Amino acid sequence: MHFDDILAEIGQFGKYQMILLVWTATPSFFSAFNMLAAIFTGATPQYKCHHIWENSDLGLSNLTTDLLRNLSLNLDACSTFDIGNLQHSGHTVMDLETISRNLTKVTCAKWDYATDVFKSTIVTEWDLVCDKHSLNSVGSSIYMLGVLTGGVLSGVLADKYGRRIIILVCLPLQAVIGLITAYAPNFYVYVIMRYLMGTIILGAAINTFTLATEWIGPKYRMFPAIIKNSMFTFGYMAMAGIAYFIRDWRNLQIALSMQGILFISYIWLLPESARWLLANNRTTEAIELLKKAARRNGKSLPQTVLQNAAKEQADMGTKKPERNYSMLDLVRTPEMRKRSFVAFYMWFVNVLVYYGLSLGISDFGVNIYITQLIFGFVEIPANLTIAFCLPYSRRIPQMAFLAVGGVACLLTLVVPEGHPNVVTGLAVAGKFGISASFDMIYLYTAEIFPTVIRQRGMGASNMFSRIGGVMAPMINLFRLYSSVAPMIIFGCVSLIGSALCILLPETAGQSLPETIEDAENWSKRQIRNLKQQEDKVTPFYEDIEQNTDGTVHLEEKEAPVFDSSPVISTDIIKQTAL
Repeated sequence: MHFDDILAEIGQFGKYQMILLVWTATPSFFSAFNMLAAIFTGATPQYKCHHIWENSDLGLSNLTTDLLRNLSLNLDACSTFDIGNLQHSGHTVMDLETISRNLTKVTCAKWDYATDVFKSTIVTEWDLVCDKHSLNSVGSSIYMLGVLTGGVLSGVLADKYGRRIIILVCLPLQAVIGLITAYAPNFYVYVIMRYLMGTIILGAAINTFTLATEWIGPKYRMFPAIIKNSMFTFGYMAMAGIAYFIRDWRNLQIALSMQGILFISYIWLLPESARWLLANNRTTEAIELLKKAARRNGKSLPQTVLQNAAKEQADMGTKKPERNYSMLDLVRTPEMRKRSFVAFYMWFVNVLVYYGLSLGISDFGVNIYITQLIFGFVEIPANLTIAFCLPYSRRIPQMAFLAVGGVACLLTLVVPEGHPNVVTGLAVAGKFGISASFDMIYLYTAEIFPTVIRQRGMGASNMFSRIGGVMAPMINLFRLYSSVAPMIIFGCVSLIGSALCILLPETAGQSLPETIEDAENWSKRQIRNLKQQEDKVTPFYEDIEQNTDGTVHLEEKEAPVFDSSPVISTDIIKQTAL
């Protein structure tokens, strides 16, 4: 008997689960704020060097000032002249001609920033331009390192202490850390706070998703991902409006952080996962929650069901596993090695390009607020397209959407200068392709890994996606040397990923592999005869559902009734990668 059998008794997706889904999906709307904040708080406006001779108190003659002003037209925004020997002295025209040949160019120490788009950002606050320009991107990468840390810690802590407590700690902490960030006295305190923000955001995102998933039956288990992704998309678009009206970075940071205080109410709203409680032998608490859920759904739960389930869990705990699997099993055999490396690369590419484009919207030359709104809106048709494609194929859409993203990025290279609208349009097309690919990759990856190492495969893939997130801001730094370099990189890596999809099997309508041997043999049989493979792939496990509805069935037939394997959605990766 599985825990899902208990859910069938109390309702797989009744009123109780619907209300829970609302509570767990709401934070996704606000998680977009923290993820996208750096686009606006860390934006670099137009700037020029503040030349010291513009100060009328230096005692320079008007002729000297005019000459210096004209000479400075040939300087870049990071340079100025050393005029120490010119102060408080008069000069003839000949003297000035001589001086103009002997002026020393030095590094600028102060800058003037345009305020037509941004009143202030961390760039204008701490002069993160010229030789300090890379610090801004490094800050975004450090945020991603925080996300990586949160991925490691939150999973361990949630398995030990429960999903609810991690959510209740992480959500209000976002407000605290956000407010400290808003009052950061220097860039280094700001970066530390962003690192901590990345850590707690992932803890909240993963566990709200997991909590909802563990309360919902298999037939409706795609709803949490769909709803949470939709909420994130709406938050993505709303962020453009908020940033439009609040153009001072400190006030914007405060506005984006205050919502975390509202989540203190979750102390009275969120239940613990009954699946997790039973898995940890907290049967009494689980029974009370299941009875409450049954009453809310208009169902009744026989007491004998839970008593028998508890006895079965106790019996399962005394059995020794037949074999312990490790990360090495992902690359130990030829077929798994091929699948794993391709999956790792695709996760890396999807996060790299998705956030590379998202963070680079200020470089396209079009109104940043409108571009942000469009970049969020384009995810809606991407999601709808994926929903249409899922029943028919996995591999072909994955290849196609990566190719669309890659080609669109490369086409920006042939657009003549002075056509920012065309460049932005192609970038939006690239965002559509990579967004659709991103939505597809989780399901496809989960299907190519056998059940016995599926979570390890997903975890390893997730690690590679974080590397892509760390590198995305750094790739955009290449614009300092070549304006087209980032788009060349994004386009090429996407096309390579599209080509590598050929090496993966088609999984739509196929039974999921349970063991490593199934994966190895399945691939070989597909080459010989697809029909023969379909007949032979399932003799070792009966009653395995076909995944034609786009649902990933992770449960093994002989798995414990209270198995609570972690579930990670690509939408959660998307929401927390930066």
